[in-house]
Amino acid sequence: MLTRKNILLGITGSIAAYKSVDLARRLMEEGASVNVVMTEAAARFISPYTLESVTGRPVHIDLFKDPFDHLNLPSETDLFIIAPATANTINKLSCGIADNLISNIWLAYEGKALIAPAMNARMYRNRLVQKNIKEMKKHGVDFVGPVSGSLACGEEDIGRMSEVPEIVEAAISALATKDLSGQKILVTAGPTIEPIDPVRYISNRSSGKMGYAVARAAVRRGADVTLISGPSHQKPVSGATLINIETASQMETALLKHLPKTTAVIMAAAVADFRPSSKANVKLDKKEVNALDLKKNTDILRKLGKMKRKFTLIGFAAETGNNVANAKNKLKNKNLDLIVLNDVTKKGAGFDVDTNIITIITKKGDVSEYPLMQKIKAVDVILDKIVELKK
Repeated sequence: MLTRKNILLGITGSIAAYKSVDLARRLMEEGASVNVVMTEAAARFISPYTLESVTGRPVHIDLFKDPFDHLNLPSETDLFIIAPATANTINKLSCGIADNLISNIWLAYEGKALIAPAMNARMYRNRLVQKNIKEMKKHGVDFVGPVSGSLACGEEDIGRMSEVPEIVEAAISALATKDLSGQKILVTAGPTIEPIDPVRYISNRSSGKMGYAVARAAVRRGADVTLISGPSHQKPVSGATLINIETASQMETALLKHLPKTTAVIMAAAVADFRPSSKANVKLDKKEVNALDLKKNTDILRKLGKMKRKFTLIGFAAETGNNVANAKNKLKNKNLDLIVLNDVTKKGAGFDVDTNIITIITKKGDVSEYPLMQKIKAVDVILDKIVELKK
């Protein structure tokens, strides 16, 4: 996701500097070129040679070693990340103080910046630190964290630097095109479960990976995202509002509640078609159950299609076979603007995998087939289509 991006990684004097080694490695795995600049205090916590070994590039520390480093390094940078950023560094940067290489680069840098604070909780809550963070945010600087947890001093409180995956995600989001800015998008994900008794239920094999990928990509592209999710082991999407539900009825209620002012609904969830006609209040003895009486759930997608006025409605069709005809019928009968078809019998396109093979069909009848790709990339293809529909 960061291919051909040049990232300047600033490391300041915090014990959290040890995480920066993994951060540099993970940024490079995403395709970025990483240059590292450290303060002298940071070099007391972690050796510059470690970073040089990871990045394959010299680490910059001395302000006077090359008199033009503070100009040349920022001129080649797409994103300046400072992780960890101490209270001292944040206060200096906010006030324009330039007494080391990182702070000099900051004054010369004109691009996107991301800061991951790390400090004691009392230092973080200090009104001057908070004032300076707010001021930097006003000027377009992105912050990720800090989070609560165990601090180096032994306290349990806020101040820990965000974990590496969260910083990488924030970096990807910072560099993404914000072509969905101003859009309020509702996304559904995962299965629904329909209780038989307090122990048993009926459901389906959806993992939620596709829906969570949709939410993640939409947040990256600037959308205001609400994610309505059935039971899933997927990690919550940073920047999205998460609403956890279990049954199809609960999903319907949540969707209708948040539908006003929504500009697009992306129904990636696998909503159960049926539910037991009644739910037992105690666990049923299996010897007493010979059959299960089922009732049909509300077809939420069809209901939304009938309600559709100004919002865009996207559906998904998981088929056992590349049944374009079925998908076209679903698109028409449910008044969709676009439908995403995938054959769950194909290798790499079934349930609980990180890849997908999709066919996108528009209301105009256009059919576009795509090869096997990562779900996050497949989602960007879908969002590209939504952007086209909005034009």
